[in-house]
Amino acid sequence: NNMPRGLDPADVNEEDKSSKNVIAHISQFADNLTFIRITKFGTAADIPTRFIERNISIRGRLSNITEKGLEVEHIPIYVPLLSHSLTLLDVRLAGVELTAEGQDWIGQQLKPAETVWLRLIVRQNETLHSLVALSNTCVNEEISRHGLTRTSPFVGLDPHSRIYWRLYKRFLRAESRAEKNGKGLWKEESRWERVLEWKKIYLKDEDKGLKDN
Repeated sequence: NNMPRGLDPADVNEEDKSSKNVIAHISQFADNLTFIRITKFGTAADIPTRFIERNISIRGRLSNITEKGLEVEHIPIYVPLLSHSLTLLDVRLAGVELTAEGQDWIGQQLKPAETVWLRLIVRQNETLHSLVALSNTCVNEEISRHGLTRTSPFVGLDPHSRIYWRLYKRFLRAESRAEKNGKGLWKEESRWERVLEWKKIYLKDEDKGLKDN
């Protein structure tokens, strides 16, 4: 028996199991990393569930801005040589309700073919609800700071999870700041703007009265 004195066989077995678990985790991490680097995702369904659950970030190229979000082409770290087809992911900004003004703002900030990073939050059918990052700036949060969107519940995300409340509070804080500063949706009309609006209504009513007579 080569076992050192004073060691319980059960302890040795536990150490062995622990070592194997660590090796298994490292191996799985390496497999995931390789998969992310070389695999191009054409649809939301192509993305493994474990990537969504772990909120993995993937790189993409902006193609279009839609009424509800973005269309993004996934770009792996190492682009496969035979990858010529253009397939687009339907991306929504997680945790925010996009307005027409917000859509215009995104169009000014994000240019076609711009590289963005998507932190995967939830997959809903063929739609990816994600945190969209551009140059280390979270677009979801930035657009809330400008008052161009409303914070909304995270569709499909467990409301008791830590990430749900961390993000929800973060976006609410940004929205409250915009409301406090009167930005975007909370911008108050100036006195002069109100005078012009009332004048427009008055002239319209007066013109209508002349026609009736």
